[in-house]
Amino acid sequence: MKFRVLAAAIVLGILTAAAAPREEMLVSTAWLAAHTNDPDLVVLHVGPPATYAQHIPGARHVTLADISVTSESGGTLEMPPADALHSRLSQLGIGDRSRIIVYYADTVQSATRVVFTLEAAGLGARTSLLNGGLPAWQREQRPLSSEVPTVQVGSLSPLKMKDVIVDAKFVEENAAKAGYAVIDARLPEFYSGAKSGGSAEAPHKAGHIPAAKNVPVTTLTDEKMSIQPATSLQAAFDKAGVKRGDKLMVYCHIGQQATAIIFAARSLGYDAVLYDGSFEDWSRKDLPVEK
Repeated sequence: MKFRVLAAAIVLGILTAAAAPREEMLVSTAWLAAHTNDPDLVVLHVGPPATYAQHIPGARHVTLADISVTSESGGTLEMPPADALHSRLSQLGIGDRSRIIVYYADTVQSATRVVFTLEAAGLGARTSLLNGGLPAWQREQRPLSSEVPTVQVGSLSPLKMKDVIVDAKFVEENAAKAGYAVIDARLPEFYSGAKSGGSAEAPHKAGHIPAAKNVPVTTLTDEKMSIQPATSLQAAFDKAGVKRGDKLMVYCHIGQQATAIIFAARSLGYDAVLYDGSFEDWSRKDLPVEK
């Protein structure tokens, strides 16, 4: 009985410690509705152009192409250089005083890639994800708009990029080391090698990076596309064998789905970085895989 009480206290302590970052990383629809007219608020609608036809009032439209580049080696979704990213963010009206809210119109991993990019740019402390995204806003019958807002270029200081991206060499050198864990955010059929990603012209290898653990992108949200409770997220990491205190190196197909799992990990207090080239880069380099 004492053991059960102690174990429960430890779990409660972990989740309590994680509460602060989670509360900072997420806002509710009620919070956004109450702050829509705040002068420094910047709301970013992430999704295909068609989804922007009816959007949260005042939201600016963002696609992944707006905040990424294709690398010289052919990487599909890569972090832009600091100067290019600074220009793109300021064009969205983001400045030094902006409070940034990102929401997803359809897929959560598109929005978490934007959140991750803002974090990499040093703006993470002023950026939050709208819990439930546009689907939650619509379910609650909150107001929508078709009006495209006039956006003034933001007064944004030079970016101080954070060290949150790693490459294949770093992953390969640390995958088997104590204190590190490689996390594959793809769906189980890709992790197992039953399916391979990529295109017909440039297929990825079948399988996963050796020693990688599978925490699929679907872990982050429930059937209504709301962010799962901390207890559910923690259970998924525990089930995969991820140890508390490990530095997580997360990858997926091209570096999009991985950001959803990085968001989940950071909301629980894990130190998580992105292998930006992901399995696309790993396959192109012909590095070893497991099935």
